[in-house]
Amino acid sequence: MLHIKRFIDKMAVAESKQTKDLVLPMSDARGLRDELSKLLSDLYEMSQGQNKEKDTEILQVEIKGGSF
Repeated sequence: MLHIKRFIDKMAVAESKQTKDLVLPMSDARGLRDELSKLLSDLYEMSQGQNKEKDTEILQVEIKGGSF
């Protein structure tokens, strides 16, 4: 989360100075990419886990025919 925090801080400074461009060193850009990829991957895995739980839900149905 360090690179994401750095990016947010740099954006805040750029906005306060009303600059039009923001330049990131390649190492910061790579770190930002890696952290975003990790967060998205974790979010995807969490959403897939919730879908699997829904798919494995057991539904019990009891039908009584009476005198049929």
